[in-house]
Amino acid sequence: MLISAVILAGGKGERLGQEKATLPLGGRTLLERVAGLVALLSDDLVVVKRADQELTFDRGRVVNDLPPYTGALAGLAAGLGAARHPWSLVVACDMPFLSLPLLRYMLSLTPGQDIVVPRLAAGLEPLHALYHRRCLGPLRLALAQGQRRLVSFYPSLRVRQVTLDEIIPWDPNLRSFYNINTPEDLAQAEIWLGAGAPATS
Repeated sequence: MLISAVILAGGKGERLGQEKATLPLGGRTLLERVAGLVALLSDDLVVVKRADQELTFDRGRVVNDLPPYTGALAGLAAGLGAARHPWSLVVACDMPFLSLPLLRYMLSLTPGQDIVVPRLAAGLEPLHALYHRRCLGPLRLALAQGQRRLVSFYPSLRVRQVTLDEIIPWDPNLRSFYNINTPEDLAQAEIWLGAGAPATS
């Protein structure tokens, strides 16, 4: 199945001191790392940035948040609107340890669904999920109503939650969901890379 891959790259990285997308990790930027992995699943890469953000990306297309809105929900709407395929994998650019086996398993769950999203102990992971373009109408309506929560448009759609028991066989350490938000997070990621990155294929 052909899918698009949408990477949300608008995070300012205020606690990191620079834009997340261009933050170096192991000799490559976070965006390059994530794009290199999702490119193995998709022939249509879309990077979503803030309107005021300077960002170049030569492996796909770059679009801005859906005006006049800002934030992750607007980024999701812009990415799905730009996607060429009915299904899109949506991830954040600060998740350098995505698991290809887990993503392929999630793809197998798409028939009859509008959204396939992992649920961890802390809750849903909407920025590590698959969305059908049928989500666009409810998503844009949620924005127009002033919603900002990423899951605010879920209730009107068919949502397949991927349980922890399903995730563990493909990603035992749950590193797919590791975000780089602080210098400490970055240091831990460097340690993991130095010890050998988790298997991703």
